[in-house]
Amino acid sequence: MAMDKSLYQAPQSIDAMSQDQPDVEIEIVDPEEVNINAGGIEISIEPGKEGSEDFNANLAEEMDERALQTLVSDLSADIKNDINSRKDWETMMKDGIQLLGLKYENRTEPWPGACGVYHPMITEAVVRFQSETIMETFPAAGPVKTKIVGKQTIDKDAAAARVSEDMNWQLTENMTEFRPEHERMLWSLPGAGSAFKKVYKDPVLERQTSVFVPAEDIMLPYGASELLTCHRITHRMRKTKNEVAVLQYNGFWLDVDLGEPLKTNTDIQKRKDLEMGVSSINDDRYTIYEACVDLDLPGFEDTDKDDEPTGLALPYIVTFVDGTDQILSIRRNWKEDDKKRQKRLHYVHYQYIPGFGAYGFGLFHLIGGFAKSATSIIRQLVDAGTLSNLPGGLKSRGLRIKGDDTPIAPGEFRDVDIGSGSIKDNILPLPYKEPSMVLSGLLDKIVEEGRRFAATADMKVSDMSAQAPVGTTLALLERQLKVMSAVQARVHYAFKQELQLIAELVREDSPANEEYPYDVDGKQGRKAKYEDYRHLEIIPVSDPNTATMSQRIAQYQAVLQLSTSSPQIYDMPELHRQMLQVLGIKNIEKLIPTVDDLKPTDPVQENQNVLSGKPVKAFAYQDHESHIAVHNAAAQDPIIQKLIGQNPQAQAIQAAMLSHITEHVGFAYRNKISDALGAALPDSKEGLPPEMEYQLSQLLAQAAPQVLAQSKALAGQEQAKQNAQDPLIQLQQQELQIKQQGLQLKQQEGQAKAQEAQAQMQAQMQESQAKMQIQMQEIQRKSKKDMADIAAKADEIRLREEEIKGRQQMEGTKIGVDMAKHKEEARRAQQNSKETKQ
Repeated sequence: MAMDKSLYQAPQSIDAMSQDQPDVEIEIVDPEEVNINAGGIEISIEPGKEGSEDFNANLAEEMDERALQTLVSDLSADIKNDINSRKDWETMMKDGIQLLGLKYENRTEPWPGACGVYHPMITEAVVRFQSETIMETFPAAGPVKTKIVGKQTIDKDAAAARVSEDMNWQLTENMTEFRPEHERMLWSLPGAGSAFKKVYKDPVLERQTSVFVPAEDIMLPYGASELLTCHRITHRMRKTKNEVAVLQYNGFWLDVDLGEPLKTNTDIQKRKDLEMGVSSINDDRYTIYEACVDLDLPGFEDTDKDDEPTGLALPYIVTFVDGTDQILSIRRNWKEDDKKRQKRLHYVHYQYIPGFGAYGFGLFHLIGGFAKSATSIIRQLVDAGTLSNLPGGLKSRGLRIKGDDTPIAPGEFRDVDIGSGSIKDNILPLPYKEPSMVLSGLLDKIVEEGRRFAATADMKVSDMSAQAPVGTTLALLERQLKVMSAVQARVHYAFKQELQLIAELVREDSPANEEYPYDVDGKQGRKAKYEDYRHLEIIPVSDPNTATMSQRIAQYQAVLQLSTSSPQIYDMPELHRQMLQVLGIKNIEKLIPTVDDLKPTDPVQENQNVLSGKPVKAFAYQDHESHIAVHNAAAQDPIIQKLIGQNPQAQAIQAAMLSHITEHVGFAYRNKISDALGAALPDSKEGLPPEMEYQLSQLLAQAAPQVLAQSKALAGQEQAKQNAQDPLIQLQQQELQIKQQGLQLKQQEGQAKAQEAQAQMQAQMQESQAKMQIQMQEIQRKSKKDMADIAAKADEIRLREEEIKGRQQMEGTKIGVDMAKHKEEARRAQQNSKETKQ
C-alpha cells in the first residue's frame, strides 16, 4: 500500500534548523544605534529617526539647535536684503496711498484752513475696477465652471456637473472668507499693481482657505521674475497670541516661549493706518515670517541612488518669529509621491500691468504724477476762489473795528473808530484775482489725459450715431476698453490658477468612489468624488474676451443683425435666450420657451399652437399618420384659410405648419424604415461610432427600396381608387384596353417573325460551326505531321552526334596506342645506349 506525502514537514531539531539559516551579524555602534545584517538584508536603527516616517512632520523637532540657529540667521539676513532692495518701491507705494485722498488734509500753509482736497482720479479708477471685476468674476451663482479634458461622455458630463456644483458651494457657502478676501484683493490690485492670494489648508479650520496678502507683505529676492522659478518667497504674517497658542497646541508649531511681541509696523502700514484713521497703539500681534525657500537642510540632504549627498537644495517652508528669530516649523514643500520633488505653489500673483521685475505696475506708478498735478491745481483754484471771495488787505493802526477777528456776516454792519480821514483812506485791499481760466483748462486737460490713460474715461455716446451699424459700435467699444480688457484677461488667468489650487485641496479631501454615493442628503446636495476631478479643468465663469456687459450686448446685437439676412441658419429662440441671459433676466424659459421644453400634445392642440404663434414639436412615439391627416385637414379648411389670409403673420403661420407636418413625415418615414429593417433605429441625438454607422448605412440601403416599393404601391392604389370613381376615366380605360389588344396582336406577329429569323440564324450558326470543326481537324493533322518530322530530324541529329563521338573515341584510342609505342621505343633506345656504354 503506497502512502501519500504529508502536508507538513517533519519537525527538525534546533541544530538542523540552525544549519539552514543564514548567519546574522549585529553591530552595536552605541547604545542607541544598531546595524543588523541577516542574509544580505541590512537594517539600521539610528537615534532620532522614530518620527521621520511622517512626511508632513515638523522637521524642526528633529534638528539640532545649533543648526536651527545657523539656518534662521542666514535666512533672516536674506529676507532683510530682500526688503532693503525694494526701499524705493515702498516709498512709491506710501506716496501713492496718500494720493487716494481717503482722508482730508488739514493744511496750515499758506494759511490755516487752506484747501486740502485730493483729486479722486486714482480712487475713481480703483473703485470702478473693483466694482466691475467683482461682478464679472464672482456672480451670484458662483465663480466656477468646468471644462472636460478629452472625449466628452455621459459620465464626464455628470462628473462635470457635480464638480461645478461642489466647487461653487465651497466658494459661496463653505469658505465664507473667500468673497471678502477677493474684494480686498481687487481694491489693492489696481493701485499697487500687484496683489497676492495665499491658498492653503488651514490646520485650525481643517479645510482649504484662500486669503488676500498685500504686495508689501510678500518679499521676493532681487532678480526674481515669477513665483514658479523664485527660490525664496517670504510672507510677512501677523498673528495674535491666541492664534499662535492654538497652532502650538495643535502641534503645527513648536511649543516654545516667544515672549512679548515686538511692534514692527512698516511705513506702508503706517500710511494706511493714517488714511483709515486708526492707530496701532494696542497692536499685540507677532510678526512672523513664512519663507518658501530652497535649502540643503542638514540631516535631510538630497541623496542619489548610492545614498550619497547630491548637494541639491530642496523646497521647504520655514516659519520663524521676526526679532527673536525663533523657528516655529520646517516642513517639506513637495508632494509625498513626487519623485522629482517639485515645489508646491501656495501663492497666486495678480498683476495689473506686468513690469520690469516681479512686481507689476499700478495706477500709483502710471498716473500718480497726473493725480499729484491735478491735486495741486485744484487746491490752487479753490484757494484763489477763497481769497477772491474773502480778500485780505492792509489797514492803518488808528482804525478800530468791533470784532475784527471774525468775518462780517451777510447783512451785518459793525461800528468803526477812525482816527483821521475816511474809511477808504485807512483800508487797502490786496488785488486778488478770480480763479484762472487757464489753470482751470489745464486741470481739465490733465484730468482727461489721466483718466484716458487709466481707461476710466466715459465714452461720449452723443457723438455716436443712432443709425450706426452694431459692428462700428463694437469696434469703438473694443478700442475704448482694450486696455481694461487686457487687465481683465490677466485677472482671469490668475483667478484660474487660484481656483485650480483650491480644487486640488478640495480633491484631496473628497471621498473615494467606493466610499461615497452620488446623491447625498443634506444642505450641500450632491458632492463630487475624488475621481470626478481627473478629467476636468476648473476655470472661471468670467470671459476674458469680453470684460464688460456692454461688450457682450454689442456682440449679441451684431449677431442679431447678421441673423436678419439669413434667419434660416440661426436658432433664433436660443439666440434670444442667450441675449436675455447676458442681461441677467430671470425665468428665461418662461419668456422664450424652446422646443426642448415642450411636451407632447394632440394634433388639434398643435394646430391651435401654430395659429397662435407658439412653438410645436413632433415626438418619435406619436401616431404620425393621424397627426398629418389632422394638420392637412386644418390647412385645407376654407374658414381657417380665410382667417389666415387676413393675418399679417400669414406666411409665418403657413411656414410653421408646413415645417411641423414635414417633421411628422420625417418621423413616419423613420418608423417605416425601422419596420422594414426589423429592428429599432438608434437614437438620433446620440452619435454613432464610424464602424457602426457604416454597417447601419448598408442595412438601411437594403431597407430603403422596400419602403419605396411600398410607398409606390400605396400611391398606385390610391390613384386607382380615384380613377375608378370617374366615368370619363372608365371610357378612357376601355379605349386603352382595345389599343392594348391590338398591340398584343402585333406583338404576337412580331414574335412569330422573330422566331423564324431566330431559326435561320441557328441553321447558319450550325453550318459555320461544322466548317470551323473541319478546319480545326486539318490544322491538328498538319500539326501532328510537323511534330513527326521534327522528331525524325531530332533522331537523325542524335545519330550523327553518336557517330561523331565514336570517331573521336577511335582517334583517341589510336593516339594512345601511338604514344605507348613511342614510350616503349624510347625506353628500349635508352636501354641499348646504356648497354653500349658498358
